[in-house]
Amino acid sequence: MKEKVVAILDRIRPSLQADGGDVELVDVSDDGIVKVRLVGACAGCPMSTLTLKNGIERILKENVPEVQSVLAV
Repeated sequence: MKEKVVAILDRIRPSLQADGGDVELVDVSDDGIVKVRLVGACAGCPMSTLTLKNGIERILKENVPEVQSVLAV
C-alpha cells in the first residue's frame, strides 16, 4: 500500500509546489492511516486543513481504497 500512496502523492505534489508548498510522507500504518507533513507555504496556510481533507485525503481514498484517513503530523 505504501508504494501506491507514494505514487499518488507524487501526482499531487506539483499542484502543491505551484503554490509554494509540498507534502512529505511520514508513515502508512497497516490499518490505513496515512501520516503526512505539509511543508513550505502549506505548513502555515489557513487552508491547509481543507487541502489535507478535501484534496490529499479524497484523492488517496479514490485511488487507494485501503486508505482510511490522512493525518497531518
